[in-house]
Amino acid sequence: LLSQFDPDNTGYISTEKFRSLLQRHGSELDPHKLEVLLALADSNSEGRICYQDFVNLMSNKRSNSFRQAILQGNRRLCSKALLEETGLSLAQRLIRHVAYETLPREIDRKWYYDSYTCCPPPWFMITITIVAFFLYNGVVLDRFVLQVTHPLYLKNALLYHPQLRAQAWRYLTYIFMHAGIEHLGLNVVLQLLVGVPLEMVHGPARISFVYVAGVVAGSLAVSVADMTAPVVGSSGGVYALVSAHLANIVMNWSGMKCQFKLLRMAVALICMSFEFGRAVWLRFHPSAYPPCPHPSFMAHLGGVMVGITLGVIILRNYEQRLQDQTLWWIFLSIYVIFVLFAIFWNIFAYSLLDLKLPPPP
Repeated sequence: LLSQFDPDNTGYISTEKFRSLLQRHGSELDPHKLEVLLALADSNSEGRICYQDFVNLMSNKRSNSFRQAILQGNRRLCSKALLEETGLSLAQRLIRHVAYETLPREIDRKWYYDSYTCCPPPWFMITITIVAFFLYNGVVLDRFVLQVTHPLYLKNALLYHPQLRAQAWRYLTYIFMHAGIEHLGLNVVLQLLVGVPLEMVHGPARISFVYVAGVVAGSLAVSVADMTAPVVGSSGGVYALVSAHLANIVMNWSGMKCQFKLLRMAVALICMSFEFGRAVWLRFHPSAYPPCPHPSFMAHLGGVMVGITLGVIILRNYEQRLQDQTLWWIFLSIYVIFVLFAIFWNIFAYSLLDLKLPPPP
């Protein structure tokens, strides 16, 4: 349709012609997309619109040039806010609620509300939760949670144990073990209440990356800073997601329109502090199976560090290519350096320091 306004095939169309095109066919477009198109026209100081930007918008893709055009111009957002719209179905209200919980800009909320199709669904967080809660603890062990006082606590192939650190899968699979029903319950609640909405907005690829990066950083942090302790629980991944989300809320405080945001942040911080305090207390509490100590709490701190570095960058750039972000490369490089350092530490430091490790289970 735009080709008739670009006879020379330059890839651009004048803003005047673009406006006339919108007036002629605007009724056929979603009102929120029409609003963004008008904002694109208003923000352009060169008097022309790139055809590819138009294609990106209509195909639900956002290029850097499109985002910059919106950010640098005077955005035309004259219609009522998404929160004020009435007559929405239950599913539409849920999507709107998720948008206001996770996105700080109205234009991004409308974009997400229009483009979200629940395909794919938030399968990653749901799958991780089901596996953690039922598959191993419920089916294999015939128990819903493996307490640290249970005779089989150390005799399983999933938790991280310093004597078995050469078994690389343990740096990931320890998330399926938990040190008590309260430990499991709090992690499940946090990763469902925070992780599922984040995955609905940012997709399984980004959220799984943050989660797994937090899990790996957690076990590696234990192997470096608390070398004689085992570790269990999904707190590394959960804390990575929660800390990234809370950091974004703080950085975009004025733009976040979620209800009771101060109260919600306080509740989240209290829950995290309670769980972390419990982990610290348990670590230094006399072990039920000496000389092996109780699980370490360092995985929580590893997850937090991932959340406020890699996680913040990933969640801040909604629908934008991360490889174009300088900070993304900086934090990714720091993370890779830490992983490599921890690997070499695990290979050489344990023998050099002549530590007295607990006996293998």
